Amino acid sequence: MGRAFEYRRAAKEKRWDKMSKLFPKLGKAITLAAKEGGPDPEMNAKLRLAIQTAKSQNMPKDNIESAIKRASGKDAENFTEVNYEGKGPHGVLVFVECASDNTTRTVANVKSYFNKAGGSLVPTGSLEFMFSRKAVVEFSKTEGMDIEELELELIDAGLEEIEENDGVVTIFGDYTNFGTLTKAVEELDIEVSKANLQRIPTSPVEFTEEQLIDIEKMLDKIEDDDDIQAVFTNIA
Repeated sequence: MGRAFEYRRAAKEKRWDKMSKLFPKLGKAITLAAKEGGPDPEMNAKLRLAIQTAKSQNMPKDNIESAIKRASGKDAENFTEVNYEGKGPHGVLVFVECASDNTTRTVANVKSYFNKAGGSLVPTGSLEFMFSRKAVVEFSKTEGMDIEELELELIDAGLEEIEENDGVVTIFGDYTNFGTLTKAVEELDIEVSKANLQRIPTSPVEFTEEQLIDIEKMLDKIEDDDDIQAVFTNIA
């Protein structure tokens, strides 16, 4: 997509550079991971990677420890994980993952972001078939790393696909294999740079630069909301 892709990437980097918004989101992700799989990162792959992500963004150690402790407190009990689906400008499909202590507030906010952009929410489940939920792990290709050999090493751990672009290796597996896949990579002494669950569009759509600008304005609003944990689209 050329300039359109560069615009999208630059805009996203600018958004995530807002530390006042980023740290609370990272903290909430740590709390939810600890609540789901326990407070020990050695036994909880999702928590281990959430902590690693937070550290990569220079989140203070005290903030990380506080987020883990919140998992056993009343604050964590109030969090509800909820998803919303919608169609935005130019027909873009958007899947929004949230963690909220007030779903009435959250759905009202998300609905307003879509409406103001000329879009709308759709019934829950409408877009499920348009996205495949995958475990995605990224790391740098090191000297001497054999991609074909690595693929064979990771198949039993749930690897479905492996890609290498500009020195970055990305592996994909079913979301249910997130823990086994990340553990298998770590046991090979590979330093993971990013690992998360993503919803990957089954039929990606190309948009023009002008269309992407309209779409990006809406995504800015959505992703700036403290209750939003992740946003996925069918943008190619």
